[in-house]
Amino acid sequence: MTMEKLFKQDGEITREYTEDEYAQHALDVAEYNANIAKMEAELAAATAAKAAAEAKLTALGLTEDDLKALGLGNN
Repeated sequence: MTMEKLFKQDGEITREYTEDEYAQHALDVAEYNANIAKMEAELAAATAAKAAAEAKLTALGLTEDDLKALGLGNN
């Protein structure tokens, strides 16, 4: 896999990243990807919890209108 070269503007001069800057960039990208994965997992869990709550309320006899009044349902 070829690595994309990264550059930084230092005043009037454009220069390639140093080894330390490349290392920091790699850490930043990994942290960003981990945060995205965490947010996606949290969203999936919240969506599943909402669906489970809606199913329980429907099983108790609440209608779609009742669920909408509670801020649930297919909004």
